[in-house]
This record gives sequence, structure tokens and C-alpha cells, in this order.
Amino acid sequence: MARIISKRVLTPVTKLFIVEAPLIAAAAQPGQFVIARVREGGERIPLTIADYGRDRGEITIVVQEVGVTTRLLGALDEGDDILDVVGPLGAEPEITPGGHVVGVGGGFGAAALLCLMRDLSERGEQTTAIIGARQKDLLILTDELSAVCGHLELCTDDGSAGLKGFVTERLQQLIDGAGVADGIGPPDRVLAIGPMPMMRAVAETTRAAGIETLASMDPLMIDGTGMCGGCRVTVGNEVKFACVDGPFFDAHQVDFDEAVRRNKMYADLESQAAEMQAPECQASAGAS
Repeated sequence: MARIISKRVLTPVTKLFIVEAPLIAAAAQPGQFVIARVREGGERIPLTIADYGRDRGEITIVVQEVGVTTRLLGALDEGDDILDVVGPLGAEPEITPGGHVVGVGGGFGAAALLCLMRDLSERGEQTTAIIGARQKDLLILTDELSAVCGHLELCTDDGSAGLKGFVTERLQQLIDGAGVADGIGPPDRVLAIGPMPMMRAVAETTRAAGIETLASMDPLMIDGTGMCGGCRVTVGNEVKFACVDGPFFDAHQVDFDEAVRRNKMYADLESQAAEMQAPECQASAGAS
């Protein structure tokens, strides 16, 4: 079991947990993830390690409540135990040193940029984070990202914060040199973390300019060790397993059409599970 040390509500459906996990914290690297299980017989879900403190023996995870398990997890509170937390899993992304690295985060994907941007800044890279959401209240961890990045760029669909528009619009502006006046040069490398449509749009934005781009793939996953084969993605016409070969892959080589189809394979069953477990989720939320 892993004890929840603290809980922070970032949005009505997004929660940040600091979890006691000394063995995971001791080995964690930026870009890795854990597999969590909330209850006996429950599903196993992958969660990015947003941050870690080796000296404290703690890891930080951010949960967006979209299904039964994430809702049950989101209802837990400080002092509660998560039944299983296994990791660190996956590989740290290989990012060529030197130049300007731009991290693009959509929605709660911004959390996964936190330790990546900090690590890159500490090794001397020029760093910019572009994060987006539908509206200002849904932007997360802006203060934390601002502290670890050379520059932080905000985008909202409704214009309530930063640029009115998508993250790809601001990314294109930087590629075109529109950030020079603010001290932001064109990107040499780009990291994309967020919803599949956003990552595909980032890949198309950088393709013409030939900018090295990595996307963090989050396909359906069960064991996280490469044994089940459920998380396979096609990259450059080769089958890869996101849990052991990734989660970061060359975004220009990813078959996003296939990845989107695979992520929707169990949509009907997920909806049925949500309906069946709705009373339990509501009871858990009320208890918290």
C-alpha cells in the first residue's frame, strides 16, 4: 500500500496527490510512470510521475477523473492508502542536449512536464512550456512550471488567460520566430504530452519545419511490463510497447489513427462500468 501524504484539488475533476513511495522515489526518472490499483479486483491504471522527492521518499501523481477507477482514486483523501502503486515504469525520454526545448502540455498533461522541464533546465537547456486548457480555471500547475522553465506560455480556448487559441498556434508562432522579442527563440526540440488529438496536431505543426518531436503515448495498459501487449503502438511501421519502449516516441513516426482507434476499443464497456459503479463513486466522493 502507498499512503497519501497530501491532496490538492487542481480543478473539479483533477486532483494532485503526494504519495509515500520511497523505493519508487529513489529510482524515478523524468518521464516515467507508475501503475496504480485502488481496490481488490479493480483495474490497473498508468499515472505519470509528475514529480518526486528522493530525500522525502515521496512521488507526486495527478489524476483526472474520467472513469470509475480515477473517480475512486480522486475520492481518496490524506491519510488513505492506495492499494497498489508499482514503478517506476517506462523509459526516460532521450532528448538531444543543446538548444531550445519546448514542452507542450494539454489539460492535465501539463503535470507530466513538471519534472521534465526542471531536469532540462538544470542541465542547461533553454526551456519553454506551452500549456493549454479550455479556460483559465482549468489550467494547472502554472506557478510550479513557471519556476522550473525559462518561459511559460498559456493558451485558452476562450481567451481568459494567455493566447486565445490552441497550443499549436503559439507553437507555430515560436517556429516562425514570433517569440524573439520576448527572448524566446524557435524550438530545436518539442515534447508533446496530452490528449491524442493535441499530440497529433503538435506533430503536424513541427513536421514541416523538421523539428525533432517526441509524444508521450498513453494507450490502454494493464501490467506495464510488456507482458500483456495491450499498449502496443505502431511507430515507423514497427510495433512498439508503450510501457517498455516508451512512453515517448518520435511523434512524426507514430500511427495516430491506429492509436485513437485502439483507445476507443472499450468505450462501450467503460460507459457500462461507469453506470454500474456510479452509486459507489458518489458514496466515496461524499465520504471524502
